[in-house]
Amino acid sequence: MKIKALGGFHTSIYIVLKEDASPVESLADSILASISEITELVVSIEVEHENFIEIACYLYRASMAIMELKMTDTCPENAMEILQSISKSVNLAKDLVERCQIGIQPFSDPELRIIIAQLEEVIKHIGECLSLIPPSTFGDQQYAEVAVRSLSKEMQNAHFEAQTSETNEQDTKMLSLEEQPKEKQTPKEETDLYSIDFEVSMENPQLLNTPQLIEILKSTSWVSKRKHGSMSGSLTTFPQVGEYMEPLYETFFCPLTKKIMDDPVTIRSGVTYERKAIVEWFKKFNDSEEIFCPITGQKLMSKSFNANIALKSTLEEWKERNQAARIKVARAALSLASSENMVLEAVKDVQSICQRNPYSKVQVRSVGILPLLVQCLEYKDKDVRCAVLELLRQLVEDDNDSKEMIAQTTNISTIIKMLSSSHQSIRHASLLYLLDLSRSQSLCERIGSVTGAILMLIRIKYRRSIDAFASEKADEILRNLEHSPNNIKNMAENGLLEPLLKNLTEGCEEMMMEMASYLGEIVLGHDSKTYVAERASPALIKMVHRGNTLTRRAAFKALAQLSSYQPNGKILEEAGIVQIMVEEMFIRNIQNEPMNSKNEAVAILANILDAGIELENLQVNSHGHTMTSDYVVCNIMYMLKNSTSDELNNNLIRILLFIAKIPRCAATIVSLVKETEASYTLIEFINNPHEELAIAATTLLTVLSPLMGNVLAERLCKTRGQPEDLVQSPTDTTPITEKQAVSAKFLAQLPHQNLTLNLALLYNNTVPTILEAISQIQKRGTRSSRFESAYLEGLVGILVRFTTTLYEPQILFSARTHNFTAVFTELLIQPSSDEVQRLSAIGLENLSTESIRLSKPPQIKRKKLFYLPKYLFCGSSRRRKIPLCPIHGGVCSSQNTFCIVDAKAVERLLVCLGNENAEVVEAALSTICTLLDDKVDVEKSVSMLSEANAVQHVLNVVKEHKEEGLWQKSFWVIEKFLNKGGDKSASDISNDRVLPAILVSAFHHGAGNTRQMAEKILRHLNKMPNLYTSNYTM
Repeated sequence: MKIKALGGFHTSIYIVLKEDASPVESLADSILASISEITELVVSIEVEHENFIEIACYLYRASMAIMELKMTDTCPENAMEILQSISKSVNLAKDLVERCQIGIQPFSDPELRIIIAQLEEVIKHIGECLSLIPPSTFGDQQYAEVAVRSLSKEMQNAHFEAQTSETNEQDTKMLSLEEQPKEKQTPKEETDLYSIDFEVSMENPQLLNTPQLIEILKSTSWVSKRKHGSMSGSLTTFPQVGEYMEPLYETFFCPLTKKIMDDPVTIRSGVTYERKAIVEWFKKFNDSEEIFCPITGQKLMSKSFNANIALKSTLEEWKERNQAARIKVARAALSLASSENMVLEAVKDVQSICQRNPYSKVQVRSVGILPLLVQCLEYKDKDVRCAVLELLRQLVEDDNDSKEMIAQTTNISTIIKMLSSSHQSIRHASLLYLLDLSRSQSLCERIGSVTGAILMLIRIKYRRSIDAFASEKADEILRNLEHSPNNIKNMAENGLLEPLLKNLTEGCEEMMMEMASYLGEIVLGHDSKTYVAERASPALIKMVHRGNTLTRRAAFKALAQLSSYQPNGKILEEAGIVQIMVEEMFIRNIQNEPMNSKNEAVAILANILDAGIELENLQVNSHGHTMTSDYVVCNIMYMLKNSTSDELNNNLIRILLFIAKIPRCAATIVSLVKETEASYTLIEFINNPHEELAIAATTLLTVLSPLMGNVLAERLCKTRGQPEDLVQSPTDTTPITEKQAVSAKFLAQLPHQNLTLNLALLYNNTVPTILEAISQIQKRGTRSSRFESAYLEGLVGILVRFTTTLYEPQILFSARTHNFTAVFTELLIQPSSDEVQRLSAIGLENLSTESIRLSKPPQIKRKKLFYLPKYLFCGSSRRRKIPLCPIHGGVCSSQNTFCIVDAKAVERLLVCLGNENAEVVEAALSTICTLLDDKVDVEKSVSMLSEANAVQHVLNVVKEHKEEGLWQKSFWVIEKFLNKGGDKSASDISNDRVLPAILVSAFHHGAGNTRQMAEKILRHLNKMPNLYTSNYTM
């Protein structure tokens, strides 16, 4: 006797009837609906339970053939006739089963036998009907035809034997899954739905998508949903009911374990057992005791047994067929995915298959389940996603070929997204799956190339305190991904630098070269640049010194990246990079070397010096030369003279700028510039299209200008396009550039009294350009560029230089025409820059000094007089008087004589005295001093300044500043007020309580002039005896 377990899932087959279905389809759906009802009814029948279960199994299996008739493209002519005949048999079976339900009056044994016999005839008749299906119905689906023919034959030979109520349950000869027969059974010839010789593979894809299986699953709920009160617990007595899709035979079961055997052996009594079970049974007997067969009770002469090879072979074949059937049904369930529960149970079933038989993984992969699993990853249910990820991990475990196949199907980016899931179980499952994939070197780069993959893994790795398990797995994955150099680069870009540094310092030459190249490409954060420099610089320097061309190029690239960060300068210098770079610059010369290392070496050295390293003690070779030696300066000047590379020239000038900060070196540079005519080269660089070179050259010239300013001014004027090209007016849309700012500053720094340069600027109409640029900057109100202040300072400085050569008529005319006095007065209140205020005050001082010379009394021309008769005379006899400047004593104006009194500049100068910047205060005070010069009317000047409370401003300067020059000027002004200011000024000065202490301090500690002036004021204030009179003047 054989038993077929009812599916493994729910037994109901729910069919949706379509309104537009054909007669064959409608009849088939009706039959399937009836079979579904029968399979639900038999569960609740207690009498003859096993027989009814087996009958339902036959009907369930027959439904596949019915589905084939319904779905086939080549419907046979006798299809309707076959289905009508089957429909009558199924309806009869349904009536008989309904009579046996719980709650119906009990049947006598004869009645049960009749019902069982009638159902047996139904099964045989359906089997005969199935045999009438012509082969053309199946087309090229060989599997379906074999299965239907096998089922037909089995159903026609079906036999069900009813039990009587008097039969003792312990002595029954019928098979149940709870208890096996006590007698040895002779196995019947095996026939079932699946052909043992037929192999399911991807080479026969039509068998994997048979419509009958798809339709069965459409109408079958994957998860059993038991209705309360309508299902007895008897179904649960079947062991592992969901595992058996193939027919079961009593010979498959071990009488002791009640489970299907794996290693059957036959003892002396002829009964077959599981090897482990019978061995355990024999251990219960001592050597002296008699041994009996546990089933027959027969006395055994020995414990020996023989392997039942035939049965074992049959079992293995059956297991293969059953496994194939389960996998196929699971695939159909996944393709339908009518519910999340269906998917979940299908996935778990495949998991259990793969756990028991590793070979089944090949079958799972071959039947096309992988794409369906990938689709299931999109489900919202976390249990489904976790189960799918665990199954995928099972399928790729310890099999690189499987990893490749599954990786081609799986969208790895979907797995990466799951790393951010709010469910820990999903995150863990995703990490474990990625970990298995990452063990394949060929997949490492593919995983790392997914956007955000490495970043997410690094983030998880560093969150150990939050999730230690995830952190550990992420770290393992990252270590596996290190097999791909591109991944190492990606890790470094996302903050994980250790793999790159490890391979750079410990890898093979090729790997070191690749890592150095990556290090030169990636953008490092400031927080990691110093760490990388400490770890990598020794290896990189070694590569530069000893490597081949490609290795050296990669190392130079990385060192350029590291040296560009100023804090790394000291680290690289301590690693010995300066000596290597100087050697590359001055000594190394390999013939036919494809790369010119001088450019890279000069750039790196310039970056290192930019870090503010002490140059005077910085050794550059073994001969004792330092960075400030003439040896270095001369070589750099030689390279500058003979170089054609703008980038190289730019970095050479950068190095010279650092060296020029040391006075002794600056003198050497000036000497070489003069001797080699390098000044012309530097001036030509000013207009170079390479903006950085132009800026560097202009800056160096500015630095050298205090030592050779007149030479530079003369040579600048001899250069085509200069000096006018250094002054360019900005536009409303174009921001001020650094080049414009340094150019203006260079012109402002050159000696102010160089008439040649001033006239060159004047002749090239630069004054209007400068004033227009100043006006535009003032109108903007807000800073449009970080170079705006520096540019404005340069422009004002250029204007100031004109005030030093006002003796030249054309320059004087220009100053009057453009009203320089008003311009500087307006700039005094420029709030953005102390330097602009200082320069404006200096400009006003120069102009005010000229006022003494330019201010003259009005000239009265004598004309011939004609006297009229008195009776014709009318009007006043007084002549109109021309107003004279009380300070200068002549006709003054801010525009023509540059009178700062007329320009209302005094008040603004006094405000400047309150500036915190001592240089601004000193410049403003110097300008005020021009009004107290002996060549002007000092008494009137003092009177005018007293009205503006100038004394108090000057006293505040003395209190707030300690600079020697400021004290000298302040004391001189105070002395003037004491002499010419009258009682009020003397009283204000005498009553200041702080001034005496300052004067005493200056008397004790001041320089010669300062001390003398302090002494003079102290005598005037009666703080010292008046022994003599000083004739000191400003």
